Amino acid sequence: MIDLNRQLFAWQSPEVIAQELIKNWGEAGLIWLDGDGSDLGRWVTLAVDPIEQICCRGLPNEQAATNPFNALRDLQPGHWTGWLSYEAGAWIEQTNSWKKDEMATLWIAAHDPIFKFDLKKKQLWLEGCNEDRFREFKNWVEAIEKEQKESHKNHIISSNVISTIPLDSWQWLTPTKVYSKHVDQIKDLIARGDIFQANLTACCTTSISKEINATELFCRLKKFCPAPFSGIVVGSGLASGEAIISASPERFLKVLSTGEVESRPIKGTRPRHSNPTQDAAFAAELICSPKDRAENIMIVDLLRNDLGRVCKPGSIKVSQLVGLESYAHVHHLTSIITGRLQPERTWVDLLEASWPGGSISGAPKLRACQRLNQLEPTSRGPYCGSLIHLNWDGVFDSNILIRSLFLHGSTLRANAGCGIVADSDSIKEAEELNWKLMPLLQALE
Repeated sequence: MIDLNRQLFAWQSPEVIAQELIKNWGEAGLIWLDGDGSDLGRWVTLAVDPIEQICCRGLPNEQAATNPFNALRDLQPGHWTGWLSYEAGAWIEQTNSWKKDEMATLWIAAHDPIFKFDLKKKQLWLEGCNEDRFREFKNWVEAIEKEQKESHKNHIISSNVISTIPLDSWQWLTPTKVYSKHVDQIKDLIARGDIFQANLTACCTTSISKEINATELFCRLKKFCPAPFSGIVVGSGLASGEAIISASPERFLKVLSTGEVESRPIKGTRPRHSNPTQDAAFAAELICSPKDRAENIMIVDLLRNDLGRVCKPGSIKVSQLVGLESYAHVHHLTSIITGRLQPERTWVDLLEASWPGGSISGAPKLRACQRLNQLEPTSRGPYCGSLIHLNWDGVFDSNILIRSLFLHGSTLRANAGCGIVADSDSIKEAEELNWKLMPLLQALE
């Protein structure tokens, strides 16, 4: 049992505390798990200056490559946050081909202390175990409060101090025509009974100047695309220069200390519209779409099977099937699957049994991953992986890294994908790709 110190401070926004933390400790090693103020996105976590970090790279059979799931099993008690990349699947199914990515397969760090923000109650908490570090950060917060009272200022990270990133600066690795062609190839595979569904993705990249940092990009993105499972993780040490910037609306897996499990797969998308009547029409079209409903239900079945490998028999339930959820720029169909782990199983066992996520791979999963590897020109890296978070009390949570940006050195990468089924229209799928990706790029323009 962790002996946790907690102290409540006068409310300050996460943006203010983040800016001051970076000013004092630098951006490397920063974690900022954000929310949109909804029930799912009520809490925000911020921390810097990690006390320990773990980095895994490489594919099986490569020299010095390390298994990320084994590393996660060896974590000591504490507060851990990081990312796990899509290609971690190579350690589960080594007979499939997987592309190697430049970014770390796993980077995860322990922080002590951390800041917790309750967006509903407007409360700011400091939590930690190490008494010396807790005292250091406590004194730091009190000094910030005193300085702000004296200066009557409340600094917030500005979203207009950085250079814009023009839309025409992005280079597409998969042009629209090629993407549509690949959609037709997947449909042919489905017609031949090779697979039932696959989530085909595309990627674009741009170069950014050294003056643009990851936190500034995240502040722009979160303002334009608020989401309940958003966040930024900036690597340090062996992952220096790497960062995940996410506005994800999708929870992958959550595991309570009691063993209760929840997954919230998203399948089915329509754009929002400024006209309320047209917006409602788009939502109704999505709800009534046989294609989108079938795709969602297919992934629900896949995840029920994944959870069934480590959950108690009879414990898996679908508490919401194909429900409408609306965000700033898109409508989605979301289902909710719950279960309870077998007594001898852990959140790492569940993560490994369910990796990669069904909503971003396909069915049957491993065959779909094999076909996607053949069609997609580059590795996915952290895209379609997860931001992962282990709390002091052993509660594990994770998102699916969609609606996200990935920084490696001066290269910024954005991806999007669409679930392809038998009756998919290649032109419409390319349009859907645009609905998903453009808000990210426009937020930085």
